[in-house]
Amino acid sequence: MAAPRMIPCALVLATLTLGACSAAPPGPSGGAPTAGGVAGGAAEPSSTGPTSAPPSVTALAPDAYKNELEPRRKAMADALKAMVAAGSLKSLGSRLESAGDEVDGAVSALAALSPPEQVRAQHDAYVSSLREFATGLTAAVGRVGSRDLCTSSAVLTELDDRLRDLDEAGEALQKAGDYPADVVSVKAKGKQSRRLGNGTFVRRTALNGRGSLQIHNGDSRDAVVTLMRGKTKAFSVYVRKKAKYKIQNVSDGTYKIFFTHGVDWDGKSRAFTRDCGFERFQETVKFKTTYTSTRIRWHDWRITLHAISGGNAKTTGVDPEDFPS
Repeated sequence: MAAPRMIPCALVLATLTLGACSAAPPGPSGGAPTAGGVAGGAAEPSSTGPTSAPPSVTALAPDAYKNELEPRRKAMADALKAMVAAGSLKSLGSRLESAGDEVDGAVSALAALSPPEQVRAQHDAYVSSLREFATGLTAAVGRVGSRDLCTSSAVLTELDDRLRDLDEAGEALQKAGDYPADVVSVKAKGKQSRRLGNGTFVRRTALNGRGSLQIHNGDSRDAVVTLMRGKTKAFSVYVRKKAKYKIQNVSDGTYKIFFTHGVDWDGKSRAFTRDCGFERFQETVKFKTTYTSTRIRWHDWRITLHAISGGNAKTTGVDPEDFPS
């Protein structure tokens, strides 16, 4: 079975009622025919008076309408801000779901209102935009769960059109009578595919040993490889897809090797924004330098981040919460 390889070189549902008239018996010869009675009961009297109109719904006064809008606007804006500030995939998923629930609740409440007549058109457009936005948030929850979207910035990018429509509808309602409807306080960027140069260190401590680690990333996504010595992150290096990189002067010690791969590297959050995965090698690697009177011996290692025939190193998925930050 193909597997990644670690080689020591030194070693997602009417009723229609019909009335029938009875026919009159024939009258005497020469006489006029007569008929009596009405089949089917008494005839309904004709109604010439006015019909009853359905009760009208009184529109809210402007101040009362504002009082209905403000708490819901604030709650939605706060939930959206919290989603943007999420620092992990787990918190992003839960905060995104909370934001969706908050917007859904606002849609139900606001759709039941009768706004001042002069802003009915703007109110209806606002509620419609909120409904579309809520649908987008719900869809994004699933995409975060499948790790198709991995950061809040990626979620905002996917919701760009809905955010813009909601922002415009909120501004129109606000301008029509100073009504609080400004929910959107964040901006989405266009979809990006940012990358670092091959071999760029994302983090590095001193490299003062003799060993080396050659990394071959044959995957279709870029990767960041992190070596942990105990609970300390020794270094993290960026290796582009279909590329290799060799780290020299690795210090002696036993290391766990983690790697994350994906698309569009966000240098601020130090994470891929889309199509992300998290793994680690099950076995550790040991770098050791041995000195004798006549020679110096050390360990060099080679690893592949993709499955290869004859590979002897197993990898396992890692919960993003447990991945070295």
